[in-house]
Amino acid sequence: MKKREEFIYFNDVAYNMLKNYLLHKVDSIKNIFILVDDITFTHCLPILFHHINFLKKSNLIKIKSGEKEKNIYTCVKICKNLEKFKANRKSLILNLGGGVITDIGGFVASIFKRGIRFINIPTTLLGMVDAAIGYKTGVNLDSIKNEIGTFYVPEFLIIDPIFLKTLPKKEIFSGMAEMFKHGLIADKNFWKKMNQIQIDIIKNENEWSQLIHKSILIKQKIVDKDPKEKGLRKILNFGHTIGHALESYFMDINKMIHGIAVIMGMIYESWISYKINGLSISDYKEIRSTLYKLYTIENHKNHISNLEINKLLLIMEHDKKNEKNKIQFSLLKEIGKCSYNCQVSSSLIKESFLT
Repeated sequence: MKKREEFIYFNDVAYNMLKNYLLHKVDSIKNIFILVDDITFTHCLPILFHHINFLKKSNLIKIKSGEKEKNIYTCVKICKNLEKFKANRKSLILNLGGGVITDIGGFVASIFKRGIRFINIPTTLLGMVDAAIGYKTGVNLDSIKNEIGTFYVPEFLIIDPIFLKTLPKKEIFSGMAEMFKHGLIADKNFWKKMNQIQIDIIKNENEWSQLIHKSILIKQKIVDKDPKEKGLRKILNFGHTIGHALESYFMDINKMIHGIAVIMGMIYESWISYKINGLSISDYKEIRSTLYKLYTIENHKNHISNLEINKLLLIMEHDKKNEKNKIQFSLLKEIGKCSYNCQVSSSLIKESFLT
């Protein structure tokens, strides 16, 4: 497994590394494939071409944008494109996009001809601090998040905060959810710093770059200790047992982006942590107050009906962390410390939605 300092590159250093790699490690420009969606094709691909002009001659594969495209059928279409352009086991995929693109592109790379190389270039905050970190790839199975996937290591990861200037504010909120989570589960000081951040990326570019770098290192440190999620890595699922269920359920009904679903999940799971895992009432109130500001800014519904709660519980029963038909949670002990493999009763989960 690559050490993280050999794996992640920022800004101009990143493009120099990528350019040298492509010139010396890839046999031909025809062996390079760039995966984009409708949005990154328009807003992000020109930035990549500006830094590495010869990539204009590589093979482009474009898919529609959005979580609905994260399915096995899209993967088949991508594989057919790879075959059409005569990709071989020495080929390389550059995944230029948010979490959907890096998840799909990494998964396709892991299965096409039993594995080809890939590089992630995340263009969203969520992609930079979460989706592209940690060697997980995958697609959804109907409404079940990431039900099909692999662990597969990219050649390296490029982080360029310039892409964040192309994003709407809701996508910044989405990525911030994971950054707040990293502080809650592993670094209280980082949680405090995140509480002070101003949303405006343009005015606070240097500060944001530092926070992004720190957030990545928090997650990567956890992943390095437990690459295949046998133990410690499970703490990264804090907020996601309920959050993924919300995201899956509201995907078709009233679309809810990943970050807002996770913010809601962290609020509910912090309350469960207070009830059964020793989280203090003061920590719970601090977490709820901080996260609720982001949640209310996005103006999502603040009431979930009993019928919806029961449907959410059914989705949670399919969660990959479950053991012996018991829903498993990662819960906070205090801000900066987290437990995993915590069994929570259905009645307590239901109660958390009503607080």
